[in-house]
Amino acid sequence: MNRIQTIAGLRENPEVDVLVIGGGINGISVFRELALQGVDVLLAEKGDYCGGASAALSRMVHGGLRYLENGEFKLVRESLLERDRLLKNAPHYVAPLPTTVPIFDLFSGMANGAVRFLGLSRRPGRRGALVIKSGLAMYDFFTAARRLVPTHKFRSRAETLKVWPAINPAIRNSATYYDAWVSHPERLGTEMLRDTMNQKPSARALNYARVSLGDASLALNDELSGETVAVKPRLVVNATGGWIDLTNSAIGAVAPKLMGGTKGSHLIVDNRELHDALDGHMIYYENEDGRICILFPYLGKVLVGSTDIRVDDPDRARCEDDERQYIRQSLSFVFPGIEIADADIVFQFTGVRPLPISQDSFTGRIPRDHFCELIEGTGIVPPTLCMIGGKWTTFRSFGELAADIVLERLCRQRIVGTENLPIGGGRHFPMAPEKWCAERAAAHGLSLDRMRSLFERYGTAADAVAAYLAAGQDELLPGSDYYSAREIRYLIANEYVEQLEDLLLRRTTIAITGALTYDLLDAVLDILAVEKSWDAARKAFERADFLALLQRQHGVDLDQLSQKEQGRSAECASTRKSA
Repeated sequence: MNRIQTIAGLRENPEVDVLVIGGGINGISVFRELALQGVDVLLAEKGDYCGGASAALSRMVHGGLRYLENGEFKLVRESLLERDRLLKNAPHYVAPLPTTVPIFDLFSGMANGAVRFLGLSRRPGRRGALVIKSGLAMYDFFTAARRLVPTHKFRSRAETLKVWPAINPAIRNSATYYDAWVSHPERLGTEMLRDTMNQKPSARALNYARVSLGDASLALNDELSGETVAVKPRLVVNATGGWIDLTNSAIGAVAPKLMGGTKGSHLIVDNRELHDALDGHMIYYENEDGRICILFPYLGKVLVGSTDIRVDDPDRARCEDDERQYIRQSLSFVFPGIEIADADIVFQFTGVRPLPISQDSFTGRIPRDHFCELIEGTGIVPPTLCMIGGKWTTFRSFGELAADIVLERLCRQRIVGTENLPIGGGRHFPMAPEKWCAERAAAHGLSLDRMRSLFERYGTAADAVAAYLAAGQDELLPGSDYYSAREIRYLIANEYVEQLEDLLLRRTTIAITGALTYDLLDAVLDILAVEKSWDAARKAFERADFLALLQRQHGVDLDQLSQKEQGRSAECASTRKSA
């Protein structure tokens, strides 16, 4: 069912069993859970799917080692279980990640950890070898029955410096364990939507659709056309994360303040020395103030983060200059000999963690677990179930929890589970990817390199993409080594693309990897304008709006990026000439 059909259907019959507000990963999860049980469910997202906090995670799929200090054992156990499920259900996007913890003390953190565990207020302090050893032993214990990744390993100072010679020489030991990372989190959300609506065609979802309180019902405003239609759900699921309080206010749900989110900012760094120094590992380290930071190889660059700062208005959250400096300073602590220049930062992003309201003076101690709060309806406002807290790793179990509450309220029974349900291109994932790519490349008449790049982006869904590409001219976009014009048309036709930012920020990795240029931007915009029948004025607006968004939210100035690339090209040419 396309956008026009969905809005026309609501115009004809506004009644629906459940309205899910929020198209982030948790909203999509509960939408999938309910749709698969046969519930008449509509999802409405005011922006693009996975365009908020779900696009701004640390790209980690993890148990939450540090949550053990707060006594959140249930959350860690659940997170590790969901991590392992994602390794099986979405192997095209979620993969094991060797993670190394630099250790600078032996006994530090034992008293501090005990005080935090008892619930007393205490700021973070250094964690010594014994504390880290205890946490990793518990990690291994929680996953012993389904061992998918190796157990942890300790290294001496000499062994550590041999593997990571650039690391801070004050190190005493290091510990390596395995968690996981996600390469395309926004795409995973989109694939869940496609899977659900392909299996249950009656399930409906709209991006760029804002919900508010109307005269006699809730009102759904199509942000693209300006049309407003009534919607009359029996129950609302508020899955808007850091925006939950704002959403409750907009739909007339009377509730106390529920959220107390914090923002986490991250940098994408293009620095070959730093990338190589990591040796394929994530470095999970403490800054000098005791706050946990991370850095790991990400799509040829390095992801570094993060901050943890209270934020009142999630719409205004962005990475500020002092956060960039904090993150760079933390890097200088763990790799003191590697300098990160301003020009090395090719992208930045900030997300608001959907944490429950808390008066704790230290944001790191706010619980990361999830729960649901039901607000009873009044008048034309239906009962509203608010999904509070949670982390990206546990989206499936959180969606399951919310769906089961809804099913009980609707007097419905669960008929299918999602624990072992593959997602998108994780379905029929090959044991030998190289062989699969070679066979599919031959079948579609594509080069092996082209098929490999498609497989990296889409998993086994690359077969359908390749078939589409093979049916026409598959020419790469100007300035791109990977994306073609025909591939962009496929994404527009099949993945709910409505604006330029949807393509460049979420359906592809063009912007986040620092690969965007004016030529590439304009080539994609030209294709989108043709497919959407935009006139020159709309094209000009999209271009200006996107460039402003890049600068404001992601610190990207295409003029500076172009100058950097020109400098690198000149350097490469000089090197070749000398050789």
